[in-house]
Amino acid sequence: MYAQLVKSEGKSKAELTPEDHAFQARIDAGEKIEPKEWMPEGYRKTLIRQIGQHAHSEIVGQLPEGNWITRAPTLERKQILLAKVQDEAGHGLYLYCAAETLGVSRDELLEKLHSGDMKYSSIFNYPTLTWADMGAVGWLVDGAAIMNQVPLQRTSYGPYSRAMIRICKEESFHQRQGYAIMMKMANGTPEQKQMAQDALNRLWYPSLMMFGPSDKDSVHSVQSMAWKIKMNTNDELRQKFVDQTVPQAEYLGLTVPDPNLKWNEEKGGYDFSEPDWDEFFNVIKGNGPCNKERLGARVKAWDDGAWYREAMVAHAKKKAARRTVAAE
Repeated sequence: MYAQLVKSEGKSKAELTPEDHAFQARIDAGEKIEPKEWMPEGYRKTLIRQIGQHAHSEIVGQLPEGNWITRAPTLERKQILLAKVQDEAGHGLYLYCAAETLGVSRDELLEKLHSGDMKYSSIFNYPTLTWADMGAVGWLVDGAAIMNQVPLQRTSYGPYSRAMIRICKEESFHQRQGYAIMMKMANGTPEQKQMAQDALNRLWYPSLMMFGPSDKDSVHSVQSMAWKIKMNTNDELRQKFVDQTVPQAEYLGLTVPDPNLKWNEEKGGYDFSEPDWDEFFNVIKGNGPCNKERLGARVKAWDDGAWYREAMVAHAKKKAARRTVAAE
């Protein structure tokens, strides 16, 4: 553990302070770290990066689904999708609030998103072309999110851990509604089943990328696990996701688009093909199919809301001034 702390903080072992040692001991003992307690600067920065990217993913993740609210096939489906998008807005707010306890403002985080200095999940840079994509997004994308997020209920930072409890409950609803759409389409007309298969074909590998790069190429995983910010490696979670999802696809009568997919009795899981990591890193750099569209929509929404933010600040100042006068 100390070797990782040394690497992160740029200190030699001799330079580690009693606070450093005491902090790691608390982490190792499974204690929660709260906002006003002492923490290494590297721990704080890592949390800001991870929570900020998580919050941005929830907010940007509304865009590919919001486009389908008015085009959903029934009123009930419209209501369900609207509720899901509303949940995701709430998740973003919970997470921005958790990040603010670390001394960073929401405005700072959004500025970093808009400038490209902070990222969001690569999956949201792919288009949602048909209604079946709403099923695949709920089933695969929210399924991968749950796989990532359930362990975060045990993460070492208290506000993040507590936010994840409600988020995970709502994400489980999102996954179920997506799978319900896929069941309906897979058991519908041949054209509907083909639409469901096409959505699975296009979103399978981007969903596998959601867990981040292979462990050997992951820059932050070892340190984040030492601090219990992350609880599992990227590859562990990806394997668990494949093992859970393949039987679900089989139940639907759909085929996972991987010719190398095979059950491995010895390891008790599936062997499967790695995603195209060159594509992943290219998307992360801003060159995915919808990067410019997604970021452009977020920047426009921020700019269009400037008048409202300014009005609220002016109102708060007037209210504070009235209280001051009344107190005198």
